[in-house]
Amino acid sequence: MIVVATFLFSAMDAATKYLGGFMSVVLVLWSRYTIQAGIMAFVVGKLRGRAGFQTAHLRFQLLRGLLLATISGLAFYSMRRMPLAEFTAIIMLSPVLITACSGWLMKESIGRLRWFLVWAGFLGTVIVIRPGSGLFGWVVVIPLVAMVVSSGYSLITSRLAVLENPYTTQFYSGVVGSLLLLPLMLVEGGDMLAFLGKAEVGKAFLLLLIGMLGTVGHLILIMAFSRAGTSSLMPFTYAQIGFAALMSWIFFNHAPDFWGWIGMLMIAASGGATAWLNIRQPR
Repeated sequence: MIVVATFLFSAMDAATKYLGGFMSVVLVLWSRYTIQAGIMAFVVGKLRGRAGFQTAHLRFQLLRGLLLATISGLAFYSMRRMPLAEFTAIIMLSPVLITACSGWLMKESIGRLRWFLVWAGFLGTVIVIRPGSGLFGWVVVIPLVAMVVSSGYSLITSRLAVLENPYTTQFYSGVVGSLLLLPLMLVEGGDMLAFLGKAEVGKAFLLLLIGMLGTVGHLILIMAFSRAGTSSLMPFTYAQIGFAALMSWIFFNHAPDFWGWIGMLMIAASGGATAWLNIRQPR
């Protein structure tokens, strides 16, 4: 389930990057969350009735929706200015960041090996970015911020996965994202009218596809977290780097250079080893 989710996320990112060259970020993101809200409203109503829309953890549902919408916005702007594979690799540093923060937030003993893996992951990120090389410029700050936000999103998702029904959680995420973007959408209403006036079937299909990929992908992610621990699942999330590199090559004719691959492999190895240590650690 987690590998399927990473494939869907990579496909959604590729479609989003492509559409970013033709329309505004607000239109793409608002459509993505509005489609999700509509799909999940139908599913929840059909399967669970009115009770399915009730949540016992409204604050966390709202926070999760806010974090997810923030990640989407940061990702959109990042992918318009840097390759998909490198962006994905930086985002995937979040499990390593979670481990680094656990000693401070949860008063856990991290140990020398874990600290080594944390620094190895950050070194991999530095190799991907290569400050001063002029490869990506200031835009690398955006995925770094998105990585921090993604860490908080993962923690809240893993917690809500065992507390709430996954369909309910997905519905609230869609509604929160749609409502947050609605004021901006009203300001840029002209773009929507111009888009509808042109009636470009291909781009309209991609908008619908992005909404469906995001809905199904995050739904599967929640369901996976409800069946296995975060530590057990984290090694498999690094499949997203491979999927992103493949789609970047197929759709955008871009492949990471030698040092880019080295940095991404260091990030994946550090995260995977960290997760393996978490699995071995006695509960």
